[in-house]
This record gives sequence, C-alpha cells and structure tokens, in this order.
Amino acid sequence: MKPGPLHDIGTSDDATGPPGHRPFPDRLGVTVDPREPLGVVAVGPAGAGRANVLAALLDLDAGMFTVPAGSWLVVRHAAEASRSAYVPGYRAPFSYRVDLPEVGPALARPPRRVELNLSAPLLKRYVLVDTPDISSLGRTGTGVVLDAAGRAGALLFVIAADQSFSAAELHLLAEVVGSRVEVFFAVTPGAGGWASPESADGTAVDPIAVTVEAHRAALLAAVPGLARARWFPIVAGDALDLRRALVGWASDEGLERSSLDPPDVPGLYGRVPVLPEPGEWSELLDRQVRSAGRRIRQHLALELAKLHLRVVQEIVFGTGCAGLPQLLDREMEALSLLATSQCDHAVRELVEDVGGRLFGAPLPEGVRRRIAKAVRWGMSDHVTGPELERVLLITSTAGVASLIGPAAIDALAAYPTVPRTEVLPPVAVSLAGGCWQHWRTPANADQSAARAWSQRALREVELELSREIARRFEAVRLSLGTVLSDAAEHGILLA
Repeated sequence: MKPGPLHDIGTSDDATGPPGHRPFPDRLGVTVDPREPLGVVAVGPAGAGRANVLAALLDLDAGMFTVPAGSWLVVRHAAEASRSAYVPGYRAPFSYRVDLPEVGPALARPPRRVELNLSAPLLKRYVLVDTPDISSLGRTGTGVVLDAAGRAGALLFVIAADQSFSAAELHLLAEVVGSRVEVFFAVTPGAGGWASPESADGTAVDPIAVTVEAHRAALLAAVPGLARARWFPIVAGDALDLRRALVGWASDEGLERSSLDPPDVPGLYGRVPVLPEPGEWSELLDRQVRSAGRRIRQHLALELAKLHLRVVQEIVFGTGCAGLPQLLDREMEALSLLATSQCDHAVRELVEDVGGRLFGAPLPEGVRRRIAKAVRWGMSDHVTGPELERVLLITSTAGVASLIGPAAIDALAAYPTVPRTEVLPPVAVSLAGGCWQHWRTPANADQSAARAWSQRALREVELELSREIARRFEAVRLSLGTVLSDAAEHGILLA
C-alpha cells in the first residue's frame, strides 16, 4: 500500500534515532487502510454550503447536519435513525433528536464528533463526514483532517462561486497529492449566485462553466498535482452527477481494498520453527525497548514545548482566553494521533527485528500478526498501575485526571476507526469540560493567567505521557520476551 506525503502537524524533523535504527514517524502520513470502511470527508471554507451539498447527496434537509461549533459530523447507515454526541470525559454518548439537533442535553464542552445514523441507501456504500471550517482548524487541525481522509479514502472539497482558495486550503490539498486519497470538488452558487460574464465579442457565456474553470485554473496554478481531480457544480441543489461519481469511486475502491487485504497471508497458519542459532535476542530486545521509549518521550517533550509557543501566540494575538480550550483540545488531538503512530511504529519494529532473530528476517506478515496478537493478550499480566486503555483529561486546575476504558477512548475520536490490531491501545489526551466553563467566563480573561495555566497544564501532560510511554514499553518488553522465550524453549512459535 502506497503511503502518501507527510503532512506537518508542528513536528520535528530530527527523529532518526541512533545508527542502525529505522526512524520512527515524526509526522502523520496520508495512507489508506484497507480494513477501514469507505468514507468521504467533506472540507472547505466557511459559507461554502457543505451541509447543503451533503443534504443534496442524501435528499435531506440541511438542518439535520447541524453540529456544535468545532465538532465533526459522521453520517452512517443504520436501520433506525439516531443522533449521538461523543464527548471526551464520558464513556457513553449523549442522545439527541434526529430531526432537531439543537434539542438535547446541555454539554460542558463541544463533542469531538456527532454520529448521525440514517437508513439512506447511499450510506451503505460509504460514510459521509463533515468537518469544521478550515479557517477554524489551523495547521494542527488540518493534520487531523488528513489523517481522517487517509483512512476514509476520499476528500470532497466544497467551495462557493464567490470564494477563492486560501493558503491553508491549498496547503491541505497539496498534502493529498501523491497519496491514494481521491479528491472531488463541488462548486456551489454562494451568496451572490453564479456570475454572468460576457465573452470578448459580447456574446453570453455559461456562467457555471466559467466559474468552475476559473476555480480549477486557480487551484492547478498552486497545486498542479490535482489535475485529475473531478469538478462538479451544484446547481439548484442538484448533486446527481456528484452522487454518481462518488458511487463509482466507492465501487472501484472497495474492490481495490479487498485485494490489498487478502483473508489468508503467508505464515498465518502452520508450524514456524526457530532458527538453529538465533543469537542474543534478549539483549537486542532490552536495548531497542529502552531506545524506542526514550526517543518517543524526548520527541513528545519537544512537541509540547513548541505547542506551548503556539498556544501563547494564540492567546496574545488570536482568540484570547475564550478560545484557549478549543485550541488546546485540537492540539491534544493531533498530539495523541502522533504519539499513537510513533508507539505503533516502534512496537512493529521491535516485533520485526527481535522476532526476526528467532524466525528469520523479514518476518512473514502472518507470523508478525501471530506474535503481535500473543503479545497483546499477554500484556495484561505485565501491566503495573492503571490500565493502558485510559484517557488523560486536562482539568480546569491545570492537572491531569484519567478515565479508564475503551469506550472513553472512543469518545475522543473525531473520526472513529476500525478495531485496532496493534499491540498497544491508542494514546488519548483531551480537555475536560471544566476548562471551557472556566475560560469562557468573562471574569477569567487575564492573558497572563491563561499563559501560566497552559504552561502548567502542558507540563503535567508531558510528565504523565513520559510515565505512560515508559510503562507501555516495559509491558511490551516483558510480554514479547515471554512469547519469544517460550518459542526458543520449545523450538517453534507457540502463538
């Protein structure tokens, strides 16, 4: 599966590690996971009419796509219609009326995502996802959008006839070039409708065709790699051509993903003998665990230091104290994705390198999966302290609280994923609702106090993440050591 370009979420480039080690990812790559359900992620500037386009695709009222500011909307297929809001800090989602999204329980903070389940036939083919306006996402939020698009497979960019591409929007689109993410463009009339230009000889021309071609030319001048992307004008709420194109993409993409994830892979079954002279694998395991854990902790500490500078800049020159919770929560979401990616990469490297000493390198994919599954099941015997499946919540006092359980972790996902097959659970950091209540109170508008609070909070996150990363890799070391010791003793892989 071909990885796409790497997109910047405020990360360092110096993450190569000691000689002889493959570098762990210091950025999130745009890749398509064949196990993920097909999805179309809609993005665009404010006022472009994304909700109207999605409503036209499903023949629904645009009001049904209303969500709190900063939240994602995930529209899925289900036999019975329902609407649920997933809020960090809670294990269970909050239910809303399907036809009246504004009627429901009052929440202390915006949900990360709202899931709308409908029985529309189109949703059997792919999931529809609506994101916040690009201008409100910032560079960090753009990275989260690209991660979601990479897993969904398609990106739908909606722009109005009277709008132009901003630098942030062009940056997002440029990052998709070269990946397997399919890009579609929808042009809406906008507030002023379609223009009515005239040709050089005074004859009337098609205003819709001229507008679409002008937008396309402006895009290709900055991002020529999207020359193959298809464009669709949305005229009088008609999205039939766009719907057909998305259905065609879903059919082709579904077949291609099936071929990328065969049901039977080499080494998944059968006897796997240990090499006659496997070498000193236990010393290699200890050395690589220490190295990987240290590199990830150092890199996250560097990210948090740079994150603090961005937060201070936004407090002083941007949204001020009232916007601090939303900004910091978005930064924590991106940091969680990055830390999860780095931990997964490091553990896969451990299994590949140390397991290869016993069974021969490179490991067949089936053998790697068997080892990873055995390590995952055995980790519960080696975990000390709290469970690894937990959420770290920044509180209004700049402390860090925790909430245990996979349901609590799921509430933090802006775009939910399939059940994980990696050894470690995801890293999950967010803000508790009390942070919104505190900083949106007019009495708490002191920028100096906000800067001091953010510094303390990020320091607590750094300490907690450092302890958590060390604890996770120690559990992996013990569990992987047990699996490989049993194999060495019996001469075959027992998993």
